[in-house]
Amino acid sequence: MPRMPKRKPTTDAVEILHRRYFEGKPEMLALLEEARANDEIARQVHHLRTEAHLTHGQLAKLVVTTAAVMRQLEEADYEGHALAMLNRIAIVLNKRVEIRCLPMKGKLQAA
Repeated sequence: MPRMPKRKPTTDAVEILHRRYFEGKPEMLALLEEARANDEIARQVHHLRTEAHLTHGQLAKLVVTTAAVMRQLEEADYEGHALAMLNRIAIVLNKRVEIRCLPMKGKLQAA
């Protein structure tokens, strides 16, 4: 079995976590990307709601759901169809959802 070249030691906490939990583990990298996407959707839902000066309940009525669902959508660990709900929210607030793929910093990684 070929030996891996020795890595330079680091004190960077993010780099240490990446090496320990994600490097060479495509399933973990996929979960990380999913978590990042869920976090972005949660931030967008919060931004749209607060920009429109609406409470969770007010926006829920417009989207035809409950205030509890609206609160959950603003949590990054929401397991529902967040992108579909983000689109519904955007429509009632006269917005549209745009999905873009941007270049990543660093090297390519398996999905």
